[in-house]
Amino acid sequence: MVEEPNGRADGSAKGRKSFLLRLDPAVHDALARWAADELRSTNAQIDFLLRAALAEAGRLPKDATRPRGRGRPRAGD
Repeated sequence: MVEEPNGRADGSAKGRKSFLLRLDPAVHDALARWAADELRSTNAQIDFLLRAALAEAGRLPKDATRPRGRGRPRAGD
């Protein structure tokens, strides 16, 4: 088993799941530009968009954790 940089062998960080997402390069570039415009990482932008789409469709689980806020975490978080 290979240990991941976050220190957990399963690749998760604080209960979050990771998976491979294949995107058309042009779509990825557009997402990355949009994310930069909103001061988010590309990953955070995808998470934001998925949550918005789930909420709009009435499918966001009630027990879904809130995303981490923008910016650097405070010391001790």
